[in-house]
Amino acid sequence: MIKLFPWRWSALVLAGLMLVPVAAPAADLEINTPAINAIKSSMQQRHAQLAPHYGSGAVGLTRDGMVAVRDANQVALPKRAAVNGLVAAENQDRVALYREIARANGHPEWEAEIRNTFAQRWIDRAQAGWWYQNPAGAWTKK
Repeated sequence: MIKLFPWRWSALVLAGLMLVPVAAPAADLEINTPAINAIKSSMQQRHAQLAPHYGSGAVGLTRDGMVAVRDANQVALPKRAAVNGLVAAENQDRVALYREIARANGHPEWEAEIRNTFAQRWIDRAQAGWWYQNPAGAWTKK
């Protein structure tokens, strides 16, 4: 297991949340590569579409650094397929982001720790009223 060092602050605001994860040893979580920049851009563009669903409680942040449809009843039936597509695309980008940050640091084996770090920070930085999974997996409203 990778030991965590003190906080490293990122100036990056992504999807309305500060990416302020705890750093793995010598891991630069602010690292930028063309692949990481493309993923971040994709996530930023999608956030405007996801934000209302976070706010309504339809979509929540999971304990493993992903997003999930928490309550499909909060989405009108004709829009559910679109929301499911947004969630799938967001999760694909999140997996790619964690993987690329680990690779860019020269330590692909750090991917799980980077993911865990981001998972907690997404939850910590979520807006009031958004839903997230606690460590036991139960949904909780912030």
